Amino acid sequence: MTDEPIRSAATVVLWRESPAGPQVLMGQRGEGAVFMPSKFVFPGGRVDAEDHAAARPGFLAPDCARRLTLMADDDAPGPDVLVAAALRELTEETGLNLAAMEHPSLRFIFRAITPPGRTRRFDARFLLAHADSLDGDGNDFATASGELQHLRWLPLPDARALDLPFITEVVLAEVAVLVTGGDQPGVPFFDNSGTTPQFRRIV
Repeated sequence: MTDEPIRSAATVVLWRESPAGPQVLMGQRGEGAVFMPSKFVFPGGRVDAEDHAAARPGFLAPDCARRLTLMADDDAPGPDVLVAAALRELTEETGLNLAAMEHPSLRFIFRAITPPGRTRRFDARFLLAHADSLDGDGNDFATASGELQHLRWLPLPDARALDLPFITEVVLAEVAVLVTGGDQPGVPFFDNSGTTPQFRRIV
C-alpha cells in the first residue's frame, strides 16, 4: 500500500488571559472526520493553492520566518504562505480574524510531521497568537464553518484533560511554558518523515 503524501499545514494556537489563568481556543472535530475524528484541536489545516497567491507578510518576526524555512524541502511553502493558510483556517473554522498589527503577532512554536500509516499525513507548523491581535470579538463564532464543534476558550488544565491527539498534548505543554513567561531552546520538531521518528530542535 502506498503511504499518504505529506501535506504542508499550519495551525493557530490562540490564547488569552483570564482571572483563572491563561486560556486557549479549541474545538472538536466531527465524529465522521477522516483525520482525528472527535478529537479536540486548534484551528488549522493544510496549505491550499489559494494560499500561495494570498501570502500574508508582516505577521512573523524575522527569526520565526527564518526558522520556518529550516529543515524544509526546496518546494516547501514559504513563511508568508504558511501564515496565509493559518489565518484562512482560523477564519473558516472559528469566524475570527487576526489583524495586521504594527508588531508581528504570530510566533512559530512547534512543528510535527504525522507518522507513516495514517489516513492523512501533514507537516504541521503551530503558530502562537494572543487574542489581543484579533480584529473583533474573540467570543463571536457566528460565522464559523462548523468544521470544529464546541468552540470555546479553555483554561490550560481543562484543555489538557480533553480527548486530545498526542501532538496537541505536547503543544499545550509548550504553550503553558511560553504564556507564563518561559522560553524555548529552539522550536521543537517531531520529525516522522522517515522510517525512524526523530526529535529535533529548530534553532
